[in-house]
Amino acid sequence: MEELIRGVERFRKHVFPAERGLFKELARSQRPTALMITCADSRIDPNHLTQSRPGDLFFLRNAGNFVPAYNTTQGAEAATVEYAVEVLGIRHIIICGHSDCGAMRALANQAGLDRLKSVRSWLEHGSAALSTARAVHGHLEGDAFIRALVEENVLAQIQHLKTHPSVAAGLRKGTLQVHGWVYEIEHGEVHCYDSQNACFTSLCCESTQLEALA
Repeated sequence: MEELIRGVERFRKHVFPAERGLFKELARSQRPTALMITCADSRIDPNHLTQSRPGDLFFLRNAGNFVPAYNTTQGAEAATVEYAVEVLGIRHIIICGHSDCGAMRALANQAGLDRLKSVRSWLEHGSAALSTARAVHGHLEGDAFIRALVEENVLAQIQHLKTHPSVAAGLRKGTLQVHGWVYEIEHGEVHCYDSQNACFTSLCCESTQLEALA
């Protein structure tokens, strides 16, 4: 805790003064360009990963980067998505899974979860991803299967996201885009889902292609 307090002191003395203008503007309003739905895992820092500044991203974080399908539960996820799209005018939603995801490991092997009733219940939002992973990638074992499950979970949550009325309307009108990412912690790489080729590919490669077209 002392380290965190010292961090606040450093922020107050060194970071805030250097960006006082930015924080003055943010104190009045926010205009984020994207909603990033990612895992609560302590190793994931969306601003650090995207090299974005305060105010650039709107966040939704939970264990497993789950988005419950609309009307299955009217919780924080549904409210956050609705507010982001309808009020903030978000144009992009990113669902970002990551390597070595504890939620995915627990989803694949629920032994020992009997005493964690809330966790066990929450993991039900990944049941479709687990069923797909077992059907398509059942030949894989260990870390390879978990990696496949992470990808399938991102795709399953995208489908859940599309059941939300504000998202469905935005996609239909062409004012909203949804992206699926997987962050590789060890290598510092991000892979995005390529719907045309039905696979995850390096986000850096996609960026290079966009630059070539510019």
